[in-house]
Amino acid sequence: MSYVLGIDGGGSKTVCIVMDDRHKIIGRGQAGAANYQSIGKAAALKSIEAAIYQAANEALKLTNSVTITSLCLGLAGVARAEDIKIVKDIVKELKNNQSLPIIWDLQPSNIVICNDALIALVGGIGHAVGIVVAVGTGSIVFGRNSQGETKRVGGWGYILGDEGSAYQIAVAGMQAALKAYDGREKHTRLVEDFTQHLSLASIEDLIEVIYRRGWGVKEIAALAPIVDLAAASGDEVANHLIDDAVQELAKATSTVIEGSFNSDSNFEIVTTGSVWRGKCKMQERFNKSIVKKYPHVNIIFPRYEPAYGAGLLALQRLIEKQ
Repeated sequence: MSYVLGIDGGGSKTVCIVMDDRHKIIGRGQAGAANYQSIGKAAALKSIEAAIYQAANEALKLTNSVTITSLCLGLAGVARAEDIKIVKDIVKELKNNQSLPIIWDLQPSNIVICNDALIALVGGIGHAVGIVVAVGTGSIVFGRNSQGETKRVGGWGYILGDEGSAYQIAVAGMQAALKAYDGREKHTRLVEDFTQHLSLASIEDLIEVIYRRGWGVKEIAALAPIVDLAAASGDEVANHLIDDAVQELAKATSTVIEGSFNSDSNFEIVTTGSVWRGKCKMQERFNKSIVKKYPHVNIIFPRYEPAYGAGLLALQRLIEKQ
């Protein structure tokens, strides 16, 4: 029997699944980040190889050999022609790696290279029509209609975009705390919450934490739950920040709907990412905003993981070539 590989290469981890033609996963592996634009091509390749190695070895417990006839790589940051070329080079190196316990029977036409938003959509819904609102460290809204037309909004990174993301919520929370400390804005418990969480002598010490410790996007984004918990406790300022984030995401989603779907058509929106799992009912606020304007839309949590979506796309490519 032949199999396909579905690979989800994100900014924090890489997941690979080995899938048979009945959509059954027989092997799964996980490794480090695979966003080559932030960690480099060599490091991304290493993560992908490690995830494949683990998944293939797990699959070998159920079968004598793992022959791969199709492959889908959904990687963070893949959008331009030059990105596709780099990922094609990564696939070549994978095929030349003799240490991987895989038999390659892979035609160039059976290689699917796409961004991680598409595999999140396909995995989350179970097919390739609908919208994914992915909100974790960063944010992006991506849609695909029944004609195969796609549209993305956001995903421009923490400096140029990522509205509604954990990073933006955390930064807005710290800014609000400092404004309150200055007396420029009304008091918020965020002053005390950031001070306590970071073991600071004073909120003024945020300067040392943010500017002098070399904190990056992930470390800052990890502070978003402080804002979430403050909002859940009823803090007015924190709730205002969460509402702002929700409205940005609702606006981005509306833009995708208006650009790709009939506003009165039935389709699903899947929400993925860590931000939706907070305590302040951000998911409910988002749902209310969208359904009020588009009552025919069904908003869901993911049915499957993105790597599963990549596997489905790899199988679909095989079917299309038959």
